[in-house]
Amino acid sequence: MARTDRLFRLLHAMRVLPSPVTAARLAEETGVSLRSLYRDIDSLRAAGARIDGERGYGYRLIEDVALPPQTFDRTEIEALVLGLAEVRHMGDPALAQAAASALAKVAATLPDRAEQHLLHAVSQVRRSEARFSKIPDMETIRAGCWREEALALRYSDKDGAVTERQILPLSIVYLDSKMTLLAWCCLREAFRMFRLDRIEEVRIAGTSFRPRRVTLLRSYLAELRGSAGPRDEPT
Repeated sequence: MARTDRLFRLLHAMRVLPSPVTAARLAEETGVSLRSLYRDIDSLRAAGARIDGERGYGYRLIEDVALPPQTFDRTEIEALVLGLAEVRHMGDPALAQAAASALAKVAATLPDRAEQHLLHAVSQVRRSEARFSKIPDMETIRAGCWREEALALRYSDKDGAVTERQILPLSIVYLDSKMTLLAWCCLREAFRMFRLDRIEEVRIAGTSFRPRRVTLLRSYLAELRGSAGPRDEPT
């Protein structure tokens, strides 16, 4: 395999594999030795790619200056249009605006023919109503996840019992007909899944749990995979 092709294959592997991805996994994906893999990573860094990590830890692609939108093929453009259209119909105004903005930015950087594929995509999304109910405190919940800060919330469970909680928010999950928040509940001292439509009040508690979010989320997902079902509040 030509070295240029190998470097592009390495970049693609770092884009699609869960990070941090180990050097051994990257070497397997690109078909090279570990020694060659380390040299290739150094070459990508020298070319301007921002790659976080080191030997023995794993690697994460922070910024990929080698991937302009012009490299999207027709099917990838269809997937972008379809995915962003679905986001615009979810019922979250902030995400809907972001999806429209992202699509416009992609369109502005495409060559003429590819732009026409985007503007006249074969795949379309049409919904008579939003898929999910509007959650008034969505930005607060999202900010808690992003900033890795605890949330204080007033929550009503399936039986109508109301409790005051402090949680460590990990991830917002969009299910078929409801949105849930995966979190560590400080009250129960366990992972819990909270339905967003049952959160009566929420605010940033001011307590940081950085940099534990990714580790906690992985542990929760592992627990879900190893059990018959999630131990949660909303069921």
